[in-house]
Amino acid sequence: MVRTALLFCLSLLPAYACAQAEVDWIAYRDAYRQMIWFEKYGKPKQFLQNHLRLVPHDQHVPLEGLRLTLNGKTAQVALALDALGRAVFPFSKAAYDDNAELVVNRKAGQFTARPWVSIVTRPDGMYAAADLRTACEQLLAYLRYSGVARDKRCAGVQFSYPKGDPAQLRFDAAGGAASVLTAKEGRAFGGDVVQSFRVFAYRFASLPEAGQVVTSSTPLAIGAILE
Repeated sequence: MVRTALLFCLSLLPAYACAQAEVDWIAYRDAYRQMIWFEKYGKPKQFLQNHLRLVPHDQHVPLEGLRLTLNGKTAQVALALDALGRAVFPFSKAAYDDNAELVVNRKAGQFTARPWVSIVTRPDGMYAAADLRTACEQLLAYLRYSGVARDKRCAGVQFSYPKGDPAQLRFDAAGGAASVLTAKEGRAFGGDVVQSFRVFAYRFASLPEAGQVVTSSTPLAIGAILE
């Protein structure tokens, strides 16, 4: 069987496209070189997290049953994927030295692998408005450092939940007024092909600057709204 290695995509948000290759495996060393960018990034990033994400090319490609496995010469490790196809990347000298592979249990050409930066979720469900603004600016600064999003600005952040999740979000202004955020069906991240998530957009210009977003449960992800 002919196997073609992935051209690892450095785009951190899907709105910034890069070349795709038909693939069912990823050279660990290639992934390592791209994922280490975030680790070495020296500017503030306390509100950010970085994952290796498998992004489907078609909305009908199911994520259910998707598996990513690190195959080395002496060990095989299954990497847990969340509902958005994200995995915590295992930085391993042994895997690098072994020239290990990250193997996807799908036909070639169904996914692209990318470093994926998003905003850290909080277990208490309470997000200060000032922190969310800072998180968005940190993410935008990292994107610009990576060579993309130079003409973008932070318009807000978006909280994403599975379709049918009963989560509720509200904005509590510092003065005491509460505003309920409205959910809609859409993409977890701008540019994704899958649009079946329940998403809440918190746009900075629409609400008072001081306050906090309160969530009833932990979202799958928080992304930046860049325009």
